[in-house]
Amino acid sequence: MKTNIHFRFLPIHVPLRAVIGLFLSTVWCGPASTGTPTLEPGGDATVIEIVDGDTLRLADGQQVRLVGLQAPKLPLGRPNFKAWPLGDEAKAALAELTLHKRIQLSYGGRKSDRYGRLLAHLHDSGGVWIQGEMLRRGLARVYSFPDNRHLVGPMLAAEREARIAGRGIWGHEFYRIRQAERLQADNGTFQLVEGRVRDVATVRGRTYLNFGADWRKDFTIAVSPRDRRRFEKAEIGLTKLKGRLVRVRGWLIWRNGPMIEATHPEQLEVLE
Repeated sequence: MKTNIHFRFLPIHVPLRAVIGLFLSTVWCGPASTGTPTLEPGGDATVIEIVDGDTLRLADGQQVRLVGLQAPKLPLGRPNFKAWPLGDEAKAALAELTLHKRIQLSYGGRKSDRYGRLLAHLHDSGGVWIQGEMLRRGLARVYSFPDNRHLVGPMLAAEREARIAGRGIWGHEFYRIRQAERLQADNGTFQLVEGRVRDVATVRGRTYLNFGADWRKDFTIAVSPRDRRRFEKAEIGLTKLKGRLVRVRGWLIWRNGPMIEATHPEQLEVLE
């Protein structure tokens, strides 16, 4: 089965619109979906370059990856890489919001990635939350990690607002939400997938949410024993998802058919 950074400690707040939107939205699974977690201030800096729709460079040379987002990708010198639709538009939007401006960095989890980029939430001098604005404009998707999960709830709410309105990427076929029974051409891509859980089974400690009659070829969500503890801590019973309509986000791999590895609760949304 399957920068010169000058530290100036300011209170960080999520815009009220995003918090309200969270509670008006579909029921989201996961601990980050409730409350407004406190972020650790990380100083302020000037943005001098926009790399793409979710990455920028500060005056001291450090790069910042806007944590929790995945904007449409650009080739950035990678051979044979085809730009994703609306990649230039996402880059232009981030430039409008941040380029040559002072921005406040803050952290809610791991502070850097394997490439040395800072993993930060960004606010401008007026308090506008850059992640929330990119999502509200429909120029990014929520992309969270188990070690960086703060504010995922409000980000999902902002994403949902844009999706319902058909803004940005949500009006393009490339980013449509996939259905669990039709995933043959999407291997190796990041997707949002919806379907009804047909069965739940645990084999050698791994839990599988199966979406079809044949687990050897149909879509599956897999949760490792270590990752399952995060779901249990969030009081999410995976076995209780049998028969429920859910949405999952992640990278599709091919292992006895299409599969997404769920490592933390914020990847799952219960739609009923």
